[in-house]
Amino acid sequence: MQSRKWLGQCPDCSEWNTLVEERFRPPAKDGGDLARGMFTARDRHPMSFSSIRADDDERTSTGIGELDRVLGGGIVAGSLVLIGGAPGIGKSTLVIQMADRIEVDGRPILYVSGEESERQIKMRGERLGLAADNLLILPETDLQSIFAAVEDLRPALMIVDSIQTVYNPRIESAPGSVSQVRDAAGQLMTFAKQSATPVFVTGHVTKEGSIAGPRTLEHIVDTVIYFEGDRHHNHRIIRATKNRFGAANEIGVFEMTGSGLAAVGNPSELFLQERPAGASGSVVTVCMEGTRPVLVEIQALVSGTRTASGRRMAQGFDHNRASLLIAVLEKRLGYQLAGDDVFVNVAGGLEIDEPAADLGVIAAIASSFRNQEIDPETAVFGEVGLTGEVRGVLQPQARAREAQTLGFKKLIVPESNKKGLEKMLGLRVVGVRTLEQVMDEIFQGWAARAK
Repeated sequence: MQSRKWLGQCPDCSEWNTLVEERFRPPAKDGGDLARGMFTARDRHPMSFSSIRADDDERTSTGIGELDRVLGGGIVAGSLVLIGGAPGIGKSTLVIQMADRIEVDGRPILYVSGEESERQIKMRGERLGLAADNLLILPETDLQSIFAAVEDLRPALMIVDSIQTVYNPRIESAPGSVSQVRDAAGQLMTFAKQSATPVFVTGHVTKEGSIAGPRTLEHIVDTVIYFEGDRHHNHRIIRATKNRFGAANEIGVFEMTGSGLAAVGNPSELFLQERPAGASGSVVTVCMEGTRPVLVEIQALVSGTRTASGRRMAQGFDHNRASLLIAVLEKRLGYQLAGDDVFVNVAGGLEIDEPAADLGVIAAIASSFRNQEIDPETAVFGEVGLTGEVRGVLQPQARAREAQTLGFKKLIVPESNKKGLEKMLGLRVVGVRTLEQVMDEIFQGWAARAK
């Protein structure tokens, strides 16, 4: 939106302190290549819908399986992909590994670097053991010079690292400002669509976790990929929060090694490999991340507090949703948690945002409150309603198969999802309708067998 005066709250998105003052820039008068996008644009004419070729199956593999999964099967010609993450988390490492492994038809791959010199990129490439025979490095931030090089090279793939460093000299604001980032993204999008050249751009995130720059940048690009998790861990998680050519919320898991990012084929084993034995407040739930089922450990800690009311904290899980589930435990099962601190954590740094994890959070909190262990060979999933009912979730077969593959013997699921799962060999499936049935199945049966 635009406004002639300063506003504390944006009328469109209702966010506070998001309007940025910009100097008015009149439209270009020359009408030349610079006004049309800083590169030679071809004329466009209306086309009939039936004559347009979709070419949906024509994708180029990045050479990295986990990245192909997140992109929806590979790179689509003419797509603009934004890779965001905190500084030092592995954005540049990922794109340069992709540039080394991707197979193109003899045309070069152009790597535009606005933050590192060619020598720095060379040193990082040698440390990662890359050959990158078709990779050309261009340390440049001027958008006019970048498109001039593109006109000469006609690359098969273009990488811009990062979008905050690129600037248009026709705009008076500094690089990284709202107007510069918006203009650079628009120019790159126009170039990608008209030349059918895929473009990857990296962007830094702010402390709040959003791309530094305007939120409209995420609406311009075709695909938005975020790095999740703590950069101090040895694994990295990338998630597609937007994808016009594939499933959204698809994740890819990598392990940071001395030779770069190594793809993790089975992330469930990674997230469960350090699960403690014989500890209360721990349970395994099955989540769907895009089209992939992932087993994760949910941990909870319930401890007494010296304050008037207990604290509620959640990491990797929505804080408000955790507070709601605690209220359900108090009202429907009679758990007295008002005077206790309750902490919920998703082990491994994964962030869960689907309702199927509700049952896992409920079970973990109840286990810690009762100081009673849950059977380590039991996994749960299901949505919990405010009346204490357990509701069905999507794709129960895929979730059950993943639990069976990892060696779990028992699966507690909503009664509506039980049909079709009973025939799985080596897996006992228990359907539940209420939280009372869940508590009875988790604790009483396991306690009897443990004696």
